Amino acid sequence: MSAEPALDFGSAFDLAPIGLVLSRERQMLACNRQLLAMFGARREQLVGRSFEILYPSVDEFRRTGERITARLDADGHYADDRVMKRFDGELFWCHVSGRALDPRAPHAAGIWAFEDLSARRTLKHDFTAREREIAALLIDGLTSKLIGKRLAISPRTVDVYRARLMRKTGAATTPELVNRLLSGTAASDRS
Repeated sequence: MSAEPALDFGSAFDLAPIGLVLSRERQMLACNRQLLAMFGARREQLVGRSFEILYPSVDEFRRTGERITARLDADGHYADDRVMKRFDGELFWCHVSGRALDPRAPHAAGIWAFEDLSARRTLKHDFTAREREIAALLIDGLTSKLIGKRLAISPRTVDVYRARLMRKTGAATTPELVNRLLSGTAASDRS
């Protein structure tokens, strides 16, 4: 007869079905098995390192940090869908949610959850960092004005990026663009 696994907080953290990270000043202090599997990394490759290594670019890491600071709610919660980078370089859609322990110091200490969305939302297009950010916000249903406000750019600039995304995916309308972003298809994939 085999021994039953321990039911304690450490086991719950390590065996949770979503990726979990404890952080301080955007450095990973601890992570669980699911996060390691999701990013294709070993514990020593992540613990003690900056979240920056999980982003497609340094610029996206910086801008996401600024967005978290600006958008934290009164309880210190934040969530979004974004493109992240596995250790083998593959980019994938990921839902990230978390809580800053002190909302007045968003990056001082936090608890973050990561859910791999690639089974439902594939990334088949070669988008720039800004295009990926705008694509994620379009999927969330934001208007050009709201996207501009969130990213601190003009709504006209958002429209320019939306047009680029539509060209790259072969979409004729914004709803079609969102559908293609969600499904990871382009017009050439449908023939």
